[in-house]
Amino acid sequence: MSAFDVFKRVSRAPTNPGPATQPRQFDVAELYQGVVTLGSAPGEPQQALDEKLRQAYFWIVNNAIISPHYDIEYNDGPAQSYSIGDSKRTLALPSAQSYSSFILLPLLTFATRRKCLFVGGPGRGKTASAILMGVLAGYPVREVRRAMQHGHPQMTIADLLGNPLPADLVSAQKMDDIRIAWRSWLGMRVKIVDEYNRIPTRTQSALLTVMGDNYAEVLNHIFECPESAWYLTANDDQGGGTYQVIEALRDRIDVIVQALAFNPRFLGDLLLRIEENARPEELAPAEIIFTEKEVDRMGEEIRAVAVPEGVRRRLEFFASQFELFETAGMQFEYMTKDTARLSGVDWALTVATDSGRDRLKDIGCQTRNGVSVRNLMTLLVFAKALAYFRGNREVALDDLRQILPFVLHDKLQPDLEAPFFNLPENSGYRTDRLSWLRRVFDLSCDEFNRLDLDRTDPVRDLALEFDAGLDGISERETRARLIKIERLIVTLSKGRKLYGPLYDDLQKLKYLHQRYTNYLHWLRAQ
Repeated sequence: MSAFDVFKRVSRAPTNPGPATQPRQFDVAELYQGVVTLGSAPGEPQQALDEKLRQAYFWIVNNAIISPHYDIEYNDGPAQSYSIGDSKRTLALPSAQSYSSFILLPLLTFATRRKCLFVGGPGRGKTASAILMGVLAGYPVREVRRAMQHGHPQMTIADLLGNPLPADLVSAQKMDDIRIAWRSWLGMRVKIVDEYNRIPTRTQSALLTVMGDNYAEVLNHIFECPESAWYLTANDDQGGGTYQVIEALRDRIDVIVQALAFNPRFLGDLLLRIEENARPEELAPAEIIFTEKEVDRMGEEIRAVAVPEGVRRRLEFFASQFELFETAGMQFEYMTKDTARLSGVDWALTVATDSGRDRLKDIGCQTRNGVSVRNLMTLLVFAKALAYFRGNREVALDDLRQILPFVLHDKLQPDLEAPFFNLPENSGYRTDRLSWLRRVFDLSCDEFNRLDLDRTDPVRDLALEFDAGLDGISERETRARLIKIERLIVTLSKGRKLYGPLYDDLQKLKYLHQRYTNYLHWLRAQ
């Protein structure tokens, strides 16, 4: 078998052995439901796109990108682990199928049409991985390369988006008469920006509009861009480069993937490519190429993956840990780190006044900020995508745990002066942000379990009672519920330090109290 055959071959064995997905059964009722939206006739079996996605992953990891770093670890029963070196770091051998984040995260970005940033030194495979994603979308390699935007210090908005036609500039009587020669990359479903931190600030603002709002604007002319997967590269993740990356642009990035160092034990694979003059991106098999309709359907199937209440509650509890800053505001709602940030007061001086909590026990003291709405939505989308990739239709806690560090990599900013980082055993977390975020999530889940919140959560019970609706609720019952909320606030706040989850619980109770109060006023007006 030639090297080219090796590169082009896709394994016929199932990538995720287990119960086969049940084929879609024909239902006569479908004849009365109008046009089938998923691209197939009623009763016609559809290709399992999660299996196709896994086939793409294994082809890339085994043939295209040399990435032996299985850092997204799953276990099915006991796993072997070894203590290595003077620092006693753990080498774990996962007992279930595990994955390389450098391949998997870009693939999940492709499936969900989100935005991925590759960081790492030159020659680590960042651009090659991004190009492969364009190939999976069905574009020829040459077209992907030519459409790639290369950041440089002289890059203008016209270089990025397009130019007005010179003849129109001379003859036009009004702005509407000027036609724009738009750049072809704007219409592609996979967009690549190489070294985005070398783009001038003004041009970054134009890029932000395309990334955030899916349109480009030149001289009041609008080009509507299709929904796309974005891949950006940088040599570091702190925004350093020729130009500092504007905060809004950094915030639009959904996941950050680190390109790890090459392992010389795989030098033979590089030698084979040189001797055979083989470029894997030009040899991608047709079986792993996705059509636009398949990506649309895959997105629908990913969104349909369920998030069980237990997983959602642990994410809520985790997100509640970080925003509280008791001394930052006088009004209850403004006691947040965002208030402290917007004030412009020196962070160290503000922290010095916050002496009410155990700063070592409280994991919220480890960060300078909280988790935004966009971060939480991204986290849920990628957790669903990871569960889908693994062949499941429900997000497991491990899925959330594995994906969380890549989403929050530069979103949760550590406070390196916090007591947690000063402990000798935690010194490695100062530089290894992924491991730190996973450790913080584990600590949050341990506290959730200690409080037994799966079984004992009075705030959840009151919320469920409210969510059942107010139709038919009498004035007497409304008053009784208001009293119940007030008594619970007294119980929760009596003699206790204020921590993040309690702060959010109290705000939830205030919200419920206000809704019942408004309903009571409405009842009286009838």
